[in-house]
Amino acid sequence: MMTDPISDMLTRIRNSLAVKQAQVLIPFSKLKFRIAGILKKEKYVESIKELEAAGKKNIEIKLKYNQDGSAAIKTIKRISKPGLRVYSKSDELSSVLQGYGISIISTPQGLLTNKEAKAKGVGGEIICEIS
Repeated sequence: MMTDPISDMLTRIRNSLAVKQAQVLIPFSKLKFRIAGILKKEKYVESIKELEAAGKKNIEIKLKYNQDGSAAIKTIKRISKPGLRVYSKSDELSSVLQGYGISIISTPQGLLTNKEAKAKGVGGEIICEIS
């Protein structure tokens, strides 16, 4: 059974938020690091760091919580899966929660949020939605 590293990353974040952990460690990959970078840029997480321990690279994501203790990320879900890829043209990119959430799109210009992809007029594979 082939596991999906992106789904694994999203599940680790979801589980860590559920138990109110301060940070989460994820095995490193360039794609996952870029996804984490978008989460930081969109202010869903506090910070991201590349760590190396015992010869293995990891990404440390410092999770963000609101004043009332609720997580900044309410939902985070995989859209395009290895068994069912989901693509969208730039003019068909939908907004997430009427613009309160984002989706991360893998485009020919790299990873972009749905708003950036729409503005640049590029479509691509919808990796995940965050709100």
